[in-house]
Amino acid sequence: MISVVIPTSGSHRLLIPTLASLVPGAAAGVVREVLLVDTGDSPEIAEIADAAGCEYLHGPDGSGARRRQGAGAARAPWILFLEPDGILQEGWAREVRGFTDQAERTGTVDRRAATFRLALDGFGVAPRLKEAIAVARHALTGRPRPEQGLLIHRRFYEALGGHEPGAQAQRRLIARVGRARLVLLRSQMLLPAR
Repeated sequence: MISVVIPTSGSHRLLIPTLASLVPGAAAGVVREVLLVDTGDSPEIAEIADAAGCEYLHGPDGSGARRRQGAGAARAPWILFLEPDGILQEGWAREVRGFTDQAERTGTVDRRAATFRLALDGFGVAPRLKEAIAVARHALTGRPRPEQGLLIHRRFYEALGGHEPGAQAQRRLIARVGRARLVLLRSQMLLPAR
């Protein structure tokens, strides 16, 4: 049903919890494959991919180019782009299935994409304040943070031209999707508080 593309760049510390959060989706038949597209700077990424049953691809330096390479290698019609430190929260697989089923049923696969709600790891006021700012920003601009993930059908992805080269590739792709065509799912993406 979906291919998960995670561009990595030697960062492996938080990758294992990210992959663990995908297990419910694999068990429910939502996740078909996980592709780790890495720059090759860290042999640990290849070892993690092998141990977790993911496909490992050696990619270029730019994150946009790695995302594009992962999308090109993906076999499922739906592609979920995740960051290596993003942890999907409980219930995400059910929501993804509901979104993809509705888009296919209504014939809007080439006009709709989805992202997850933001949750920041940590206690206290600072993470909650950052979450509130992100919600307000999304309400005003219609654009989530790029780290919140992007679920998009291959046809829509290709019609938009895919990821461009450069560090801001995910942000630019989300901008091209547009406010009216981006659905904010109820389930959350937990990110480290930065």
